[in-house]
Amino acid sequence: MAEAHQAVAFQFTITPEGIDLQLSHQALRQVYLSGLRSWKKRVTRLKNNVITGVYPASPSSWLFVVIAILATMYTRSDPSMGLIAKIQEHLPVRSMPANNTLQEPADSILTCPPPLDSLSIQCRTMVSAVLFSTLLWFSLIFTMRLCLKQLLSYHGWMFEQHGKVSNTTKIWAVSASRKAEILRGNEEFGAMVRIFSGRQPLLYSYQGSLPNLPVPAVKDTVKRYLESVRPLMNDPEYERMTELAKEFEGSLGNRLQWYLKLKALWASNYVSDWWEEYVYLRGRGPIMINSNYYGMDFLYVTPTPIQAARAGNTLHACLLYRRKLNREEIKPSRVPGLNIPLCAAQCERIFNTTRIPGEETDSLIHWQDSEYVVVFHQGRFFRLWLYHAARLLSPREIEQQIQRILDDPSPPAPGEAKLAALTAGDRIPWAKARKEFFSSGVNKRSLDCIEKAAFFVALDDEDQGMMGDDPEGNLDRYAKSLLHGKCYDRWFDKSFTVVVYKNGKNGLNAEHSWADAPIMAHLWEYVMTTDVFQLGYNEEGHCKGDGLPSLPHPSRLSWDLPAACEDCVQRSLSVAQALADDLDFHVIPIQDFGKGAIKKCKISPDAFIQIALQLAYYRNRGTFSLTYEASMTRLFREGRTETVRSCTSETCAFVRAMEAGESKEACRRLFRTASEKHQQLYRLAMTGEGIDRHLFCLYIVSKYLGEESPFLKEVLSETWRLSTSQTPLQQVELFDFVNHPDYTTCGGGFGPVADDGYGVSYIIIGENMINFHISCKHSCPHTVSITAFIPNLSLSLYLLELMSPEKLDVSKTEQNHSKNSKKEL
Repeated sequence: MAEAHQAVAFQFTITPEGIDLQLSHQALRQVYLSGLRSWKKRVTRLKNNVITGVYPASPSSWLFVVIAILATMYTRSDPSMGLIAKIQEHLPVRSMPANNTLQEPADSILTCPPPLDSLSIQCRTMVSAVLFSTLLWFSLIFTMRLCLKQLLSYHGWMFEQHGKVSNTTKIWAVSASRKAEILRGNEEFGAMVRIFSGRQPLLYSYQGSLPNLPVPAVKDTVKRYLESVRPLMNDPEYERMTELAKEFEGSLGNRLQWYLKLKALWASNYVSDWWEEYVYLRGRGPIMINSNYYGMDFLYVTPTPIQAARAGNTLHACLLYRRKLNREEIKPSRVPGLNIPLCAAQCERIFNTTRIPGEETDSLIHWQDSEYVVVFHQGRFFRLWLYHAARLLSPREIEQQIQRILDDPSPPAPGEAKLAALTAGDRIPWAKARKEFFSSGVNKRSLDCIEKAAFFVALDDEDQGMMGDDPEGNLDRYAKSLLHGKCYDRWFDKSFTVVVYKNGKNGLNAEHSWADAPIMAHLWEYVMTTDVFQLGYNEEGHCKGDGLPSLPHPSRLSWDLPAACEDCVQRSLSVAQALADDLDFHVIPIQDFGKGAIKKCKISPDAFIQIALQLAYYRNRGTFSLTYEASMTRLFREGRTETVRSCTSETCAFVRAMEAGESKEACRRLFRTASEKHQQLYRLAMTGEGIDRHLFCLYIVSKYLGEESPFLKEVLSETWRLSTSQTPLQQVELFDFVNHPDYTTCGGGFGPVADDGYGVSYIIIGENMINFHISCKHSCPHTVSITAFIPNLSLSLYLLELMSPEKLDVSKTEQNHSKNSKKEL
């Protein structure tokens, strides 16, 4: 009980002799140090707000402007062109007697000094010069920020063709002689962008300079929509949809558009808040599998087999990232290959964030700070403090605390073991249970502890990874475990859950509403590389350094769950278990084939994979499907994602030509056309000219106005049977694929969007590897991922052989593919 006594700052008892007060100096010291750390964070946050608020200038530049103005005044010149004198006229002046001497009473020693509102001539001149300098400084900041915003609003460079660069892009570019490098993505900034960008920007420095997401014209969106559905409809269906679109465009569309333009003028982003609310938070089905996604550990390497040690390094690395995040020391994200900044608004809610269930809609709650995490192990919840004496615990100390949890023999409280299943089932039962059973008492305190934690940690008692006699099957089970686990050993409402397995493998499960996958991928890349290449382990596999035996033990969370609550838990678990059992998942790592080989075709690797997916889907189903590919809109303030409709008429023409056995030259020409069309759609989506977010917002406005639109209703009811997303490797500099080729990330994945569809996530790693994560449902007879998507990998290699100017040995290519693919066709 020594730890419990240390947690009490003071005790007092009433005795016949009076009050006996007993102070705990250790506890008071911890209170003092905790408060000191909190104030340091506040000061740091205030300092960063000031630096970000005046960016691209710096606070020190204010002093430079003041000194420059005063220096010019000293030379008897007026840089303000009379403005300083105008300011001086409005400042109070000290009144002077007729004989030019100040009248002071005899008892002047006892009187107060002259009031502040009476200034001498010299003081008035100095104050007016400082005021003018400050106004000039703010004007310069505003001008620089406005210029930077205009420069960042220019996206013409993205659409330039090789060898044909407009004069505008030449000016924007570093120099006309290097325009080709810019178009290939080898240049950082345009010269003008560099001039108006400050030095050493913080994470959020560019936020005020990012442009707002533009609202496309209704006629342009409708035109692109009709073009996207043409290959998916027969002639009568297309004519009917065209009539609905024309009717909408000529009547209701313009009225709804007016409201969107008004919102775009008032809000930072006309899409993101509605997207977060109506697509994510208002969903009443389970978020497990349907919304949450996962990220994997290194594919071939497990740095240590000791579970507590791996957890120690992982948790410490997460908190190091949070420290950099709080101090805004993380470099602003950029467009891959360029130095164009991306919006960082989503980073604010990585830590200390929880999704709260509601009967009509959920809500996201974010706390400024949290000094602990909640750890789940064998049906029990523990609170683990990660700070001691105002410092972050070392990895060895965290390992020590985790080991104490692993060694704790206490059993779960009644109903505690499967409590987290409430977060895995339908949202309305969870909202009602939260209101009925967790609104007061010990249950409320324990639930508050979970929701206010920095993040959630699950210590699994199973081994996972690509291992054993069935590495491929084990890899599939590893993915399923990260995505849903046992349906009660992840807190799916937390912003993310770190999972550490018994054999030292780890991974994460992330909630989707607060941010998109690249945000979590950025954190996870940092955590993985920091764990191995910076923190490391000793020869025995433990974290480096020494422990601290005097640390207070992690504390168990207490619960008092009635039988009715246990029934709710069981019902939610049944719903979640049925969903998990229906999930079919396959992870397919492909070696000796990647970006390097695709480059020989001189097309985008993303376009290459998307076209290959269309060919595979067509060979499996004999038809084409509406295809969703996620594209980011973070070139704009508070931007999230847009949809690229990858199934185009050009792609369909290529697929049909392949299936019809047309000549290689004809297929190569159609392939080139299809890839260029895909790239054009991707660029339009990135630059705010996409289709689906605009139509989605128009639909929301129509609902607010009580208007019915047959066109919008039909558009929003379409099914995405092929949902795809690329996980970009953002911090390539953290990985050393040359000296450490085995330390390769496997990426992550998600569940299928449609009951009769596929979810496909892929990550291109280096020059010679692509990892696919493919999901579908057992209950659908049309989606058998083994027979539908594994051939896609062979087809990709065949496309390379067909389209590359360099002829490949087809038989050797297929032999390599069969050896490196995880399943036989």
